[in-house]
Amino acid sequence: MKLEKLPIEFTKALPVVAQIEAAGFEAYFVGGSVRDVLLGQPIHDVDIATSAFPAEIKQIFPRTIDVGIEHGTVLVLEGEESYEITTFRTESTYQDFRRPDHVEFVRSLEEDLKRRDFTINAFALKEDGEIIDLFGGLVDLKDKILRAVGNPHERFHEDALRMMRGLRFISYLGFQMEQETFDAICENHELLEKISVERIFIEFNKLLLGNYRIEAIKSFVETECYQYCPGLRDKGAELLNFADLPAKKIPSEAQAWALLADQLRLQTTDLRSFLKKWKASNELIAETRAIFQGLQWRKEHPWQPLEIYQLAEYAIKAEELMFYYDRKPDTETVQSMIAALPIHSLKELAINGHDLMETFKMKPGKWLKDVLEQCEKAVILRQIENSKSVLLDYAKSYLEENQ
Repeated sequence: MKLEKLPIEFTKALPVVAQIEAAGFEAYFVGGSVRDVLLGQPIHDVDIATSAFPAEIKQIFPRTIDVGIEHGTVLVLEGEESYEITTFRTESTYQDFRRPDHVEFVRSLEEDLKRRDFTINAFALKEDGEIIDLFGGLVDLKDKILRAVGNPHERFHEDALRMMRGLRFISYLGFQMEQETFDAICENHELLEKISVERIFIEFNKLLLGNYRIEAIKSFVETECYQYCPGLRDKGAELLNFADLPAKKIPSEAQAWALLADQLRLQTTDLRSFLKKWKASNELIAETRAIFQGLQWRKEHPWQPLEIYQLAEYAIKAEELMFYYDRKPDTETVQSMIAALPIHSLKELAINGHDLMETFKMKPGKWLKDVLEQCEKAVILRQIENSKSVLLDYAKSYLEENQ
């Protein structure tokens, strides 16, 4: 097969390929970018594989960075672009199921492609557009089949994360996993215990956001891979409930985790601990908790000004999730309620702590926080207007009643 026209991402990299070939070596575009162009999907990273060894690549190009030279990868800086150039290689046994004990650089493209995970990722693309397919990947791509290269047991023993990658590809591509490959995951799922949570998180996170997550989640449960993921060991039934939700793609990471947490029947107080086990970032944890909190409220009540004030844009994201509970999201109303709030943060309150201490001649203490919170709430509920004189009178009454 030959591509009639190379995408711009590849044409921009052609001078790099040409320089390698001019030096007497082979060079090809490889990996997911080739698969994606064949599927008409957006291309993210352009990777180049070559028969040139790392030292030889460094002689060809004046600007390079050793990003993974022990595994044959050199980053080549060309103009404003950068490209990972990786030497053809074979790998020895994988005692930890993650990293090869030994990497050997070779001059053979076929030897290099043999170690790829799935046939649809084992293509090489020449500079003239010709596709090199040594393992039937084009047929599998046409038939929407996900098949391991060679012996699937060997591929998963080399890197157990490939099992999660396979499940993620089901979610991303909507492909069906070939039976022998699927059976090999079922037999080897316990190898995931050897893989770091951080690596599993990346694949599972992408799985949650795929257009075809339902089949992926069902396979995730059927293969028992879920048993080696934080907080999911005894949650097979809950995960299947999650899979039963409407098939619409989940808009964002935080919304996906909030929806999953709801199906796992977690409490708001459990959420931080759950996501920490997954090594999620503090930013993702904070956003997920806010959306989850809004979701719990919205499932039982219409939005109220106080909840809208506390959650702001996260209320919109929680409202969007109503689709998965067979309700029509009304984000326009939420946006209108946000816009109509008399204040949007404590900073917009017409008084502050200094005003209170100066007016009542009192030292800082818990009273200060209590009074500000009461004033804030009263303004949000439109019980009083947001003016300094009115707020100070309100604060005085509150202090007299609570002293």
